Amino acid sequence: MLVREVMSTHLETVTPTTTVQDCAKKMSQLGVGELPVWQNGQPVGVITDRDICCRAVGAGKNPANTPVRAIMTSVFTSCFEDQDCKDAARLMKDKGVRRLTVIDRKQAMVGVLSVDDLARYSHDLAGEVLEAVAPWPH
Repeated sequence: MLVREVMSTHLETVTPTTTVQDCAKKMSQLGVGELPVWQNGQPVGVITDRDICCRAVGAGKNPANTPVRAIMTSVFTSCFEDQDCKDAARLMKDKGVRRLTVIDRKQAMVGVLSVDDLARYSHDLAGEVLEAVAPWPH
């Protein structure tokens, strides 16, 4: 199965100047854990629920006046929409990430592939990714 068949295609974005609080509200309303950060029509990073938790709240930053650019991840991992889901899962495991930005062959962002998206395709594959990116103590 190809990434385009299971990825999330509804893309909402924020800007680097969006406050962390507004970003968190948007994530909550949309039921997502990551938003692409765009500036001047180009992706400049991603912000995740983990970024908000660890880099903002955990670090004592005020979410109401901290801009997304202060905590976003500017280097993000991507895959192509026409890649096989198994290859995308391997990339997630190798990079230690739960989500991939999905691009087309023209380098345009077309979606996001999450572990949850993978789980709709294969519970085993999603489980392998989760085990690799967040090993739980036994």
